[in-house]
Amino acid sequence: MPEQLSLNGLRGAERPPETAAPPVDSPSTAAGAPAPEPPRQAAARLSAELEAALVRELMAAYQSLNYTHFRRKLRSASIELSDATSRLGRWISEARAIEISRPLVLEQPWPVVIEVLKHEMAHQYVHEVLGVTDEAAHGPAFRDVCARLGIDATAAGMPAAVGIPAAGGGGASAAGGAADAADARILDRIARLLALAESPNAHEAQAAMGAAQRLMLKYNLDVAKARAARQYGYRHLGEPSGRVGESERIVGGILGKHFFVEAIWVPVYVPLEGKRGSVLEICGTPANLEMAAYVHAFLHHTAEQLWREHKRTHGVKGNKDRRTYLAGVMLGFLEKLNTERKASAEQGLVWVRDADLDSYYRTRHPHVQHLRHAGNQRTAAHAHGREAGRKIILHRPMQGETGDRGRLLPPSKKG
Repeated sequence: MPEQLSLNGLRGAERPPETAAPPVDSPSTAAGAPAPEPPRQAAARLSAELEAALVRELMAAYQSLNYTHFRRKLRSASIELSDATSRLGRWISEARAIEISRPLVLEQPWPVVIEVLKHEMAHQYVHEVLGVTDEAAHGPAFRDVCARLGIDATAAGMPAAVGIPAAGGGGASAAGGAADAADARILDRIARLLALAESPNAHEAQAAMGAAQRLMLKYNLDVAKARAARQYGYRHLGEPSGRVGESERIVGGILGKHFFVEAIWVPVYVPLEGKRGSVLEICGTPANLEMAAYVHAFLHHTAEQLWREHKRTHGVKGNKDRRTYLAGVMLGFLEKLNTERKASAEQGLVWVRDADLDSYYRTRHPHVQHLRHAGNQRTAAHAHGREAGRKIILHRPMQGETGDRGRLLPPSKKG
């Protein structure tokens, strides 16, 4: 029987509506993103030309993963699209083909599709490279391959993006539950401090923001010293972009340097447009992912507000200098964080890279390229943005609701 990854038994903190088919509950979907298009309507828009381009893109992803994760040990298999709504994908050994659900590709972000492709390639590896044919599809050999390569081995539901143990770590346990409770407590305490950071008194607001950062730093230092097993996961932030601007790159650097996550831009493909792009992926513990995702949303929202204020104040017409100004804002905020880190170091709070997180990150991304990019021109708009960025006070969610104290991310937009 061919292996298949079923949609039944969907995992996740939220349950999909009973009428949803299939469920859509991917942690990589950006907060505030529009609801996915109904599958039949989306499929109707996928012309023969776009579908052929989609299959070519999946094949290119297959070849890349074969190189980075499977050391070129897989013999090329064919890639096929299926209208199945009961499974995400399957490895068909008799036909030497990997089948991917067309509804999955059209409804879910591209990184989710890639996780499913990895899962099916792991089945091919077990069958054709290891020669294991006498075990259940998701038996010991398959689980071992997935553990080594950082692939979700679960047979049902969307690929898990949060709660994946570090290489060599165990699965769910009482210790994991205790870690979840500790994460919830620390996020609640940080949310309280960020609420205080809304104070009209600039000194009080700055003190509250600094206290929140030191609390996060101390929490991560304490956990690192305890050498406790930690769960790691990933999230994708923002919408796919064909051009990653300097401001976006600086925000990725801010998250990686100051908020205890690893950040990397990963390639994506938009099937209905036939275009490639990039999206920011962060890796870390659930609490750090939540905090970093909030900071990402907060900074982009705040920078846009500052740009509109700058235009009004200086009588600027149009958006010619917008990218340059936003880059200045992010750079100014980064400089502010760098200064505050020095103050924390003087108090003996010095962060050392998390070796387990680095291992998890390297398992997900075995081959990482570091590229240099030219920055925006250092114009007057850039200088104004930089000055504004140095004054940013990180505070509670932009659209926080009563009784929503523990929620760091802004609520999803309606419609």
